[in-house]
Amino acid sequence: MTITGSQVSAIMLGGGVGALMRYLVSTKINELAGVNFPLGTLAVNLLGSFVMGFLAMWLVENLGLNPLLRLAIFVGFLGAFTTFSTFSMETLNLFQEGLPLRALLNMLINVSFTVIAVWLGAFLGKQV
Repeated sequence: MTITGSQVSAIMLGGGVGALMRYLVSTKINELAGVNFPLGTLAVNLLGSFVMGFLAMWLVENLGLNPLLRLAIFVGFLGAFTTFSTFSMETLNLFQEGLPLRALLNMLINVSFTVIAVWLGAFLGKQV
């Protein structure tokens, strides 16, 4: 697979904006909520998942989005805003393809293993 300079630029630009927006939105929601629960992360994950599903249908299916703009939005912006949106779209695709068990397994493995992985990383980080 080869990637062009234009593709790299599109992904980097979208990713930079997405990462900044994730920080700003998540931080503001946590500040406003004032509770000891990551509502900001939940909010960006839900928003990013909704936006990915909406834009995938509206922009790509109906409007034939330019490939570079598609990379900037989906891979760059939404990928940096929340990787949860990609996971959610892939799970939805499995359901739509008539593979509900595979979709449920995808959910179970992703959620369980990423929580275990972050716990393991935190545990090991404290040991260093």
